[in-house]
Amino acid sequence: MRSLVCAGLLGLIVLVYTKILHVNNTTVAVSFLLAILAVAAAWGLRYSIPMSIVAALCFNFFFLPPVKTFTIAESQNWVALFAFFFSSILASNLSERARRQTEEANLRRRDVERLYGFTQQLLVSENVVELLKKVPEYVKEFFGGLHAAIYIPAKDQPYRSDSERQEIPLEELRDAAARSETRIDRERRLAIAPLRLGTRTVGSVGIAGELPSRETLEAIGSLIAIAVERARAIENLTRTEAGRESERLRSALLDSVTHEFRTPLTAIKASVTTLRSAAKLSQEDQQDLLAVIEEESDRLNRLVGEAVEMAQLDAREVKLDLRPEQIREPIEAAMAEARHALSNHPVQVRLPERMPPALMDAGWIKKVLQHLLENAAKYSPAGSPIYVSAEVRNDRLITSVADRGAGIDDLERSMVFDKFYRGQSQRYRVQGTGMGLAIVKAIVEAHGGRIEVTSQLGQGSVFSFGLPLAPADASRVG
Repeated sequence: MRSLVCAGLLGLIVLVYTKILHVNNTTVAVSFLLAILAVAAAWGLRYSIPMSIVAALCFNFFFLPPVKTFTIAESQNWVALFAFFFSSILASNLSERARRQTEEANLRRRDVERLYGFTQQLLVSENVVELLKKVPEYVKEFFGGLHAAIYIPAKDQPYRSDSERQEIPLEELRDAAARSETRIDRERRLAIAPLRLGTRTVGSVGIAGELPSRETLEAIGSLIAIAVERARAIENLTRTEAGRESERLRSALLDSVTHEFRTPLTAIKASVTTLRSAAKLSQEDQQDLLAVIEEESDRLNRLVGEAVEMAQLDAREVKLDLRPEQIREPIEAAMAEARHALSNHPVQVRLPERMPPALMDAGWIKKVLQHLLENAAKYSPAGSPIYVSAEVRNDRLITSVADRGAGIDDLERSMVFDKFYRGQSQRYRVQGTGMGLAIVKAIVEAHGGRIEVTSQLGQGSVFSFGLPLAPADASRVG
């Protein structure tokens, strides 16, 4: 079909210039040359060279005198014929070279695009085992092979895109990793390249089916090696950070236990020792010592309760009974529970007359408000007011507890909800374990909400948490 098209183009030029338009030989030669260049650019030398020969014959037969013969009368016409023939051959060659370079550039561009997409997928995973399982699938997806496999000597097993296919032998993968050399077998349609990280080989990759170029194959191996080492480094860093965090929490817990648990135990021990001694105590003194024992026992009970709550929330063992509830009831219950801590602080509750219900477990939200109220009382000077308010904002019920304390430094604001963290300037002045706000955060997030704090040094702090509003027709949500 292409040969017929070439012949048709030449015939059309001859027909137009012999029957319709009468032009000089230069115009005819240029027209033939343009047709040959177009064919060379589209289909290559395979068609342009025969077309150049036929065009030279047509030029001689139809346009160089004596016309309609293959003889040439004048020497200058010989020069014109050979100039046309060599020009068409040279132009065809140049056009073919430009076409080939364009195709190669397009192939390189496609390879770069594939490598870019492949790299993006490799960077997603931060787990070595998960990465090794997915890499063969990525290779097959981006580079069009029928099957792909990688081998890591440390694991001593292949990871394949399809476990049923065995076109890539394990022995050849091991050998490529050991020898660190690239092998391409066009007959078997199989290519294997080492995974090189600098001068070190960490494994090998194999592709069966459509094979990429050697350069692309080596680039694939280098990218996989980098991704594997990156995932391994992230795993090691995660373990290190987890160890550091565990050590930090252990130190904080020991500090908390040493200080917070020993203090009430010391007071109880001293009171009991005094009561059992032979010293004569008045009835009033005995009642004072018994009151100390009771208060410190309640304090110990509260500390143990906080630890149990934190453990339950961390283990996600808490099941919420979500119901449409008014926020006023948990607020009143929390104020009643925290009455001893609030004895020196007036509490002002500011709620709109009509508030829509929110989805909550009233018991747990009461604990949130109790911790926030006690926290505000601890870190506020005696006699300063505490404000509790609520409003609807963006389909959420936002409840806030504000105090007039010393405020929280910007650097500490992001850490106040961490377990066992206590403010640097207040940790020795105010008693506590640093678990209250961590418990608050865990409870609010279990409700699908979020807690935030805004603060200004010397002006106080505002803790706000949001809960989703209950649907209009909701009676109970479990």
